[in-house]
Amino acid sequence: MFTVEQIKAAHSKVKSGADFPAYIQDIKKLGVTFYETFVIDGHTDYYGENDYKASSVSKYDELTIAQVSNIEQFKTDIKAHQHGKTDYATFCKDCAKSGIEKWAVCMNKMTCIYYDKAGNEILAEQIPQ
Repeated sequence: MFTVEQIKAAHSKVKSGADFPAYIQDIKKLGVTFYETFVIDGHTDYYGENDYKASSVSKYDELTIAQVSNIEQFKTDIKAHQHGKTDYATFCKDCAKSGIEKWAVCMNKMTCIYYDKAGNEILAEQIPQ
């Protein structure tokens, strides 16, 4: 199975949201089937076959997640990130300000879904292949 170190190596190639589809393909090849990234501190739980799980450590100091979601601002911020206009740290801060608690990526469906603190789906996107 995969390790967090292997995933870190794949993620090191990501410079902006524009690099995200290639990253997904790389970690899918490692055996990752699903993962959740938590905006509060940047840690991620990665899942594979047979209930395999590996978790990363916190990536930054805790952010405060807004209680109320601002969907329109989030859509603006994510477009900027996907077009390479912001780095990962900025994107995470933008998520927190817009009330995004986490995102979940499903390799089988090739989707990335963003959720608020109440667990509501805020935005679902198809990942380009």
